[in-house]
Amino acid sequence: MTQAKERISRRAVDKFAQRREQLAESALQALAELGYARTSLREIAQKSDFSHGVLHYYFADKVELLTYAVRKFEEVCVTRYDDVVAEAGSAEELERGFGAAMAATLRSDAAMHRLWYDLRNQSLFDESFRADVLDIDEQRQAMVWRVVQRYVEFTGRPARVSADVAYATFDGLFQRALLQQLAGRDGVAEALEADVAALLHLSS
Repeated sequence: MTQAKERISRRAVDKFAQRREQLAESALQALAELGYARTSLREIAQKSDFSHGVLHYYFADKVELLTYAVRKFEEVCVTRYDDVVAEAGSAEELERGFGAAMAATLRSDAAMHRLWYDLRNQSLFDESFRADVLDIDEQRQAMVWRVVQRYVEFTGRPARVSADVAYATFDGLFQRALLQQLAGRDGVAEALEADVAALLHLSS
């Protein structure tokens, strides 16, 4: 293959990848609003600048589109607390920073978190989601464990829980707060912030 043909081929691949990302962003908005079960490719197309046929050209089906879209969102999410870890200078600062960060994402990204939990629940029934969900879940667990590991370094005490238990506990606390937030209850984010800080304190 000549260099010119290679450049053309690379541009075509880049354009294809770029269009998939654009479609994924549109899909996330529709899926976050309606949920997996109530959203079809046609409905996603209606909420975007792309036709139903275009969606089918870039994605085989809704499962492929959804997993691609959620993975793109998670690429950012799984490093959400890394800055908190890097900037904290003490155990107390990490408690405050971690609690504040979880409260902030509850306020700003509730719809996207709801979509994640929807996808994770769907994977219990639909095997086509399972490998992707497990991979994303492991990345989220590693993110939380980095916080706990840094915290026990500050305290000089060993962790009282395993990585599995730490993630399950913080995730359960967040999911409960998300449900309350979506129900319109007052003070949910503030309560989550305090609870996360207290839970981190109990981890070592």
